[in-house]
Amino acid sequence: MSALRRWLLSGLLVIVPLAVTLGVLSWIIGTLDQTLWLLPEEWQQWLSARRIRGLGVLLTLAILLTVGAVASNFVGKRLLAWGDALVRRIPVVRSIYSSVKQVSDTLFSESGNAFRTAVLVQWPREGMWTIAFVTGAPGGDVVNHLQGDYVGVYVPTTPNPTGGYFVMLPRADCIELRMSVDEALKYIVSMGVVVPGGPASLPSRNAALANK
Repeated sequence: MSALRRWLLSGLLVIVPLAVTLGVLSWIIGTLDQTLWLLPEEWQQWLSARRIRGLGVLLTLAILLTVGAVASNFVGKRLLAWGDALVRRIPVVRSIYSSVKQVSDTLFSESGNAFRTAVLVQWPREGMWTIAFVTGAPGGDVVNHLQGDYVGVYVPTTPNPTGGYFVMLPRADCIELRMSVDEALKYIVSMGVVVPGGPASLPSRNAALANK
């Protein structure tokens, strides 16, 4: 029975990650295939008859690359600035657009610092530690009420990191970690099972703790 249990667990460890990965990829490809409506109707019918999957991914990449190329030159920048100014004058739409644009500019800008650093913070109370991500420095009227050097961090929940808390802490209370954001996210999503650096890093860490 112990051998059967071990084989079952080994099979699950192999099959579950593959199944979840394939399921997520299938969902992404299926969603992006919906962009085929941008093509002429004759092309849509021709592609639908042949059931060729994945063309939506290529079409999406082509659109992104084309828009990026246009936005990178002088004429494209002027057109984007004109369109941006026009959208910002539309009631209701401008508030949504401005908020989304600020977030996207912060996250995807090459010069931005949001979610570039993983830190260790005490949360939700002193003596309890968790991993958070630096989102930037406090701004606006908030600065007038904070004494000292503060930093904004995002504390994700486990195992779903898309939900969490935004808090502002003294920079001295944040310990910068020597791990990438991807490693930190894996650590959070796996609830501490997937250790950054792999299982081989555990003995050295335990020995270091024992020597303290």
